[in-house]
Amino acid sequence: MSAEALAQAPVTNAAEHADVQIVGPQSELSRSILTPDALDFLAKLQRKFNRTRQELLQARHDRWAAIQKGQKLGFLDETADVRAADWRVAPAPRDLDDRRVEITGPVERKMMINALNSGAKVFMADFEDALSPTWENALEGQANLRDAVRRGLELRTPEGKHYALHDITATLVVRPRGWHLEERHVVVDGEPMSASLFDFGLYFFHNARALRDRGTGPYFYLPKMESHREARLWNEVFCFAQDALGIPRGSIRATVLIETIYAAFEMEEILYELRDHAAGLNAGRWDYLFSIIKAFRTRPDLILPDRAQLTMTVPFMRAYARLLVHICHKRGAHAIGGMAAFIPSRRDAEVNAKALDKVREDKQRESGDGFDGTWVAHPDLVPVAREVFDRVLGDRPNQKQTRREDPQIPADSLIDLHVDGGAVTRQGVETNVDVALQYIEAWLRGQGAVAIHNLMEDAATAEISRSQLWQWIRNAAPLAEGGTVTADLYKETRARVLAALEQDDAGKGEGRRWDDASALLDSLALGEFKDFLTEPGYEMLDAR
Repeated sequence: MSAEALAQAPVTNAAEHADVQIVGPQSELSRSILTPDALDFLAKLQRKFNRTRQELLQARHDRWAAIQKGQKLGFLDETADVRAADWRVAPAPRDLDDRRVEITGPVERKMMINALNSGAKVFMADFEDALSPTWENALEGQANLRDAVRRGLELRTPEGKHYALHDITATLVVRPRGWHLEERHVVVDGEPMSASLFDFGLYFFHNARALRDRGTGPYFYLPKMESHREARLWNEVFCFAQDALGIPRGSIRATVLIETIYAAFEMEEILYELRDHAAGLNAGRWDYLFSIIKAFRTRPDLILPDRAQLTMTVPFMRAYARLLVHICHKRGAHAIGGMAAFIPSRRDAEVNAKALDKVREDKQRESGDGFDGTWVAHPDLVPVAREVFDRVLGDRPNQKQTRREDPQIPADSLIDLHVDGGAVTRQGVETNVDVALQYIEAWLRGQGAVAIHNLMEDAATAEISRSQLWQWIRNAAPLAEGGTVTADLYKETRARVLAALEQDDAGKGEGRRWDDASALLDSLALGEFKDFLTEPGYEMLDAR
């Protein structure tokens, strides 16, 4: 039976499927998504690729251990022939050729409708940093995507509002969770399923044929990779999945987020591994900063200053952005710029004016550097970003043909973390505590994209906050005001910020999880360093 027919098939009991255990609660929704054939497909993906995934995760730890022993990061000697060879990625499909403005958000129904209708060229529906991975969110997200592909996504609110898709919408691209995460609600042969394979597999199984029938395709954003070998695994998954469902190879297109310091040294190799399926690279600035902090967290000579000072104009971030654009255009791929996270205020016009000026400045820099498009987090920012890129692109879909002189970015420039005037401040400590607490509390309640101080915060920005706290405490970072960052300073700040947040939150309803958020942040800032806050957070997510 085809995936299209299965989507309309009667509900069956997925929990009875042999060798695949559904640990999450069963419902009509879960049975309509986790059909027997869909589970067969997921199980095949897990059995064929999970062992390699686990080996690659171990390789991440081995690399970090080698760096701790003095190994220097740099471009790989063993892949020099790939960088020297003449090759290009596959041409972009028609609806992924003009990507001048992309909007991102979780796979929540109302947000998806607004994003698809926003006027952006592309909408990235996010199962990763912008989604709290409750079982309900994961399944509802798949149902929402299925409805969106078939043009049936709509919402009627109790207040009588009706949301539906326009005739012309953004091209849909899906971001599955990263290789490091598991979907504990599905167990295959006694092991939790890879969350990457779960998110990818269900979306592809239910929608690949329907997407092709509508003149588009199954398009993806791939997060948090650390090596070209991880890209090779994705390519093998793509080939297997297309063959298994009788979808022509090359139908899948994937844009890779370069959001780890390790991947920055393997951008060409990553494109090469995915070359028949590659659509471009994206400068994932927030996770990239988090990755740098994580990689050098024990180095007192490589302490980064307050997050507010880590803009795209600091030298090591400029080097990263310029190298990404050069490599993409050299290889015929799209280069997509970073996120504008501002959330417009409905009450403060002055705040909006200042923030929009900064957004314009950011997008002018990106378009001037050669980026083919950019990201925004809110529909109101789409016209601002589009205006900037329209001035540069005009009627052209992109500027891939505009080849600038080789920027000659040496390896050392990517890891020279000096920031002129950079400092760690008491305000920086308080901001990190505040943002981390607010985000973690909302995430534990099932909300993955959170507006905090007129910025859309997601897991990536919370990761910066908590990892900086750990780094500053561990290395007794000097404060601009005098003294150093200590565990006691952190505890005093956390107690004061938490009391203010709880007071402000009083009377807003039950179910708040400030105690859990505080306990998790304490463990992240003071305990053994955790690679991702979402891993220990996942253990607490459904605990009520």
